[in-house]
Amino acid sequence: MIEVKNVTKKYPNIKAVDNINFKIKDGEVVGLLGPNGAGKTTTMNMITGFIEPTEGQIIINGFDIVRKSKKAKKQIGYMPEGVPLYTELTAKEFVNYIAELRGVRSKERKQEVEKAIEETGLKDVQNKLIRNLSRGYKQRVSMAGALVGNPEVIILDEPTAMLDPNGRKDVIRTVHELNKKEGITVLLITHYMEEAIDADRVIVMDDGKVIMDGIPKEIFSRVKELKEHGLDVPQA
Repeated sequence: MIEVKNVTKKYPNIKAVDNINFKIKDGEVVGLLGPNGAGKTTTMNMITGFIEPTEGQIIINGFDIVRKSKKAKKQIGYMPEGVPLYTELTAKEFVNYIAELRGVRSKERKQEVEKAIEETGLKDVQNKLIRNLSRGYKQRVSMAGALVGNPEVIILDEPTAMLDPNGRKDVIRTVHELNKKEGITVLLITHYMEEAIDADRVIVMDDGKVIMDGIPKEIFSRVKELKEHGLDVPQA
């Protein structure tokens, strides 16, 4: 579970996030949407513990991300935007490296790495150098790194960036399959609204505020309001 309570983030001369509140239940898939500059990235950086909120509190599975940072971060698997990978490693070597960083015990590491590779469809390319993989497979390697060690909460920041439409659909389908199989909680940050159609809930941000929170059908029916915030409504 993710709980965001009265969270504000201030910088000199700007309030990037303005007193937001939302809760993501165990096992939910939630899309966090909004135009550029809406506050999505700042919110994600606070949830993952990269930056601290100026005000308010963020709880990850019962642990305060500031006061109990180590325990809170252990709950989270994070796939950052832009696929920052070590391209001289093979896919398997990279996932194993992330498992070590996450503190997966050595006697369990092989099994956990194999599981993450299997779940993300990397088995056929696991021994290839990352630099020789397609962008779609690189995205999957990054996702496998987020999944290794069985975190209960997965945060995916623009996981389909720079992929073609078929590649985007493939990645999102994998996310939902993992959610159904493992029951993981998923927060999906994206600017492609069609990627959130099958989410359990959609949270829309603009100007640092949460402006909508509800099921996709309800949110996407508010066509005029969405367009006023610079968002195009996807076709069902």
